[in-house]
Formats: sequence, C-alpha cells, structure tokens
Amino acid sequence: MAETIIHPTSIVEDGAVIGEGCEIGPFCRIGPQVVLGARSKLRSHVVIFGNTRIGEGANIYPFASLGHAPQHLKYRGENTRLVIGRNCLIRETVTMNPGTIQGREETTVGDDCSFFTGAHVAHDCLIGNNVTIINNVMLAGHCSVGDYATVAGGSGIHQFTRIGHHAYIGGLAAVEGDVIPFGMVLGNRAYLSGLNVIGMKRAGFNREAIRNVRKAYRVLFSEDLTFKENMDEVDAEYPEDPLVQDLLGFIRAGGDRALCFPRSQRPA
Repeated sequence: MAETIIHPTSIVEDGAVIGEGCEIGPFCRIGPQVVLGARSKLRSHVVIFGNTRIGEGANIYPFASLGHAPQHLKYRGENTRLVIGRNCLIRETVTMNPGTIQGREETTVGDDCSFFTGAHVAHDCLIGNNVTIINNVMLAGHCSVGDYATVAGGSGIHQFTRIGHHAYIGGLAAVEGDVIPFGMVLGNRAYLSGLNVIGMKRAGFNREAIRNVRKAYRVLFSEDLTFKENMDEVDAEYPEDPLVQDLLGFIRAGGDRALCFPRSQRPA
C-alpha cells in the first residue's frame, strides 16, 4: 500500500477522506467533507472545502481554490456539491465552485481534464471528459462543455451556454451562443468560423467521417434556404451518419442560449 504524505504545515480537518498514496504539500487546507482520491498530489497552498469529491490521480498546483461557496447571490449555505473526475490537472489559481439549489445542485467535471492557470468553473457547470480549459477562461454558471472540447485562453462563456463535444473556442472569444459539436468559434462576440478539423483528426475520426461532417456543415449554414430547411436537407442526406445526426440532435435539443452562426448569417 502506497504511503500518504501530509506536510506538517497543512491542515486536514476531521472527517476528510484522503486516499492512499496522496501527497499533500505545505500550507494546504482540506475541509471536513472533502474526499480526495488515491495518488492525488497537492503541490502547496491548495484549499479544498465544501462537499467536494476529487477522483484519483489529481495533480493540483498552488493557490487552487476548490469547493468554496458559489458566487451566487441566492446561495444560503446549502450542502451542494463539487465532483471532479479522475486524473485531472488543475494549475495555479484555478477556482471551481459547487452547484446551487437553483441549478443542478452539483458542479461536475469529468475524467482526464486539464485546467490551466487562472481558469474559473462556476456553479452548476457540467464538464465532460478530456476537456482542456486554457489560462484565464471564465465559465459562467450552468454552462456545459462536451468531451474533448478546448476553450482557449482568456475566453468568457455566458451562463447557460452549451459547448458541443470536440468544439474549439478561440482565444479571447466572448461566447454568447451555443456552439455545435466539432464547431470552431472566434471573436468578440464569438461567431462560428468553421469546424475544428484538427481536433477531429487528433481524436481519431477517419477521413470519411470528417468529410461527411464538412459537407453537412456547408449545407446547414448555406444561405440558399432557411436554417430549418437546411436541417431537413442534411437529415435526409445523412440519416444513418452518427456524427451528423449527433450534430443535428444537439441543435434540436436547444438550450437557454441561441446558436452561434457564421458572422454573415442569422437564423431564419
């Protein structure tokens, strides 16, 4: 059994559960409701509080603050949760807040995610697996981010926004609308600028799959017909293609925000 090492300057409050093989460096504080998974490493000056559960293999850098009260004016101390998956990298000064009773009551982060310096994950967010959040990204409350999505540095994501899987958000983007799976958005305010083809290739999608999504994208955002008519045309042309149908399903599911469109277009 691997030894757990806790530096004498750190405080682990009664009730906290620390997995085997963890390393807790100097000047950390772990609250009484925290569950820290096996083989996790807290470099130094990390504070984890509230009803927070972190999966095994976490790698957390100085001055990260996880699980403190959500930045929500209606929060009254309810025992809501922050749940972080396995093997997550959390760099310096990252902040993550638990959920609220007005939302999901839980902020959820999947496995194998990376959060770089200064990123913020607000209350009630739902983050998938293998997500990369770069420096100083601001995720407002109730956002969802799909698997393998990347949000580049300095971007701000409006509350309730959905970012589809394998999407790419360009640096310093201000995102007010939902981003389709595989979509790439840029700018302030962000507009849909194409597909995240590089991300799709890295994720192992084959050439035919990428080609079909590209063709569907061109039809979907063509200005010849209304957006609904374009959706119907794509649906008829690719009824059995799982990626195209997934994209259409994302759009049909809707959300609290409008959809991001190319810069020259508006939905009709």
